[in-house]
Amino acid sequence: MRKVLVLEDEENIRSFVVINLKRAGYETIEAGTGEEALAALKANPSIKVALLDIMLPGIDGFEVCRRIRAMDNKIGIIMLTARTQEMDKVTGLMTGADDYVTKPFSPAELTARVDALFRRTGGGEEEASPDEIVEAPFRLNTRNRTLEKNGQRVKLTQVEYGIVKLFMENPGKALSREEILDAVWGKDYFGELKIVDVNIRRLRIKIEDNPTKPTYVNTVWGYGYKWGS
Repeated sequence: MRKVLVLEDEENIRSFVVINLKRAGYETIEAGTGEEALAALKANPSIKVALLDIMLPGIDGFEVCRRIRAMDNKIGIIMLTARTQEMDKVTGLMTGADDYVTKPFSPAELTARVDALFRRTGGGEEEASPDEIVEAPFRLNTRNRTLEKNGQRVKLTQVEYGIVKLFMENPGKALSREEILDAVWGKDYFGELKIVDVNIRRLRIKIEDNPTKPTYVNTVWGYGYKWGS
């Protein structure tokens, strides 16, 4: 069964989300506080995707996201927020979220986001590919979905893995933001292009020797990004 954690302190919103996810074929695990959510994740290790509200009593959604990432980089995370400030979206992504949905949202939008993220976390069939892609000093294992730099494991979220895989399969090729969005998030993704930029920023922090002067993920100004010079 495809399990989704729903962390939302407002019961009416949580019920709305749960009903629509169940209609889409998901099993839902509910939580009203960050503490309950973390306990639910420990009790249900098969959860693939977590929907996290930001404004919560006790520890907030950002902190829950940080703690989840400290435990598991494979679970997909979508932040739910009523806020429209740009900084909240960026903060959520930099904290480790894969996506965000701003309230109010439609059932179709929500389930499409969850569907897309579930596929990226390995919930669906993955295309056949070589077991390893090597671009020194990196080694990407596509069977285990892991990345090593100089023999040391780099902890990636599934979205970050998808971006690195796309780059390493296309070394030296300039990829537009739209191409990256379609390849990693899916052609039916509802979101905005800036999610690509924030995830690239987060990825650089993990893989670059100096994130402010990147040598692996380079910006192609006015267009997108490319792997290498």
